[in-house]
Amino acid sequence: MTTEQIDQLKHKAKEIRIATLKSLAAAGSGHTGGSLGMADVMAVLYFHSMKYRSKEPLWPQRDRLLLSIGHIAPVLYSSLALAGFFSVDELANLRKLGSRLQGHPGRDRGLPGIELSAGSLGQGLSVAVGMALAAKHQKQNYTIYAILGDGELQEGSIWEAAMSAGHYHLDNLIALVDRNGVQIDGSTEDVMALEPLNEKWTAFGWHVINCDGNDIKSLIEAYDNALLCHTKPSVIIAHTTMGKGVPEIEGDYHWHGKAPNTQQLKRFLNSMLQ
Repeated sequence: MTTEQIDQLKHKAKEIRIATLKSLAAAGSGHTGGSLGMADVMAVLYFHSMKYRSKEPLWPQRDRLLLSIGHIAPVLYSSLALAGFFSVDELANLRKLGSRLQGHPGRDRGLPGIELSAGSLGQGLSVAVGMALAAKHQKQNYTIYAILGDGELQEGSIWEAAMSAGHYHLDNLIALVDRNGVQIDGSTEDVMALEPLNEKWTAFGWHVINCDGNDIKSLIEAYDNALLCHTKPSVIIAHTTMGKGVPEIEGDYHWHGKAPNTQQLKRFLNSMLQ
């Protein structure tokens, strides 16, 4: 990609972060840290890598994005709105009673672009495997993208799904691990160590790619690399920073499930726009 195109994606990631912060502040609750950390990934997926039709959300040939870490729904909602699936104004309804934008994504709410009802961790990769198998069986040419949290990898169901994907050589499945090293109780390595992570995925038959999950160019190269692998599923271990874009909260696990108040929102936006 050209420098100009990369800069456009960087700008889109900033727009996603701003929209996410505003929606969280309006809600008064929600998950800020992980949402901000994943804005660059969402910018690359929705504005570079994935094929879809925002005005025809059930287009059969669309790529499917499954957000297994459902608690970072705010960044998914912001990305969908900015991609044209629904009005950006609706983001102000996050977590409101009766809203389509619940704290975790729900297909039953009728929100365009939601492929998975998510909440309980550890389930998304299994659904992704099922979708990838169905696409193979039906000889359909679309890609399943699954986004996992690193703390979520402490769930045994993830590794059952990983084993299945490797066994069936699901090269139409690309998983991404948000490797920020932090979960609700602190460091992942203190709570339940995940390393050596590369070797684990490799042993389960996956093509493993590491990248800087907060660098647009690095993410583009990672997804392009994954799409070129035609023998096995791919997993991108994206090294990210929780709270990325707001220096005063970057890497702070206390912001895992905390929303900014009015004063904090103003301060956060000012720091982001400088």
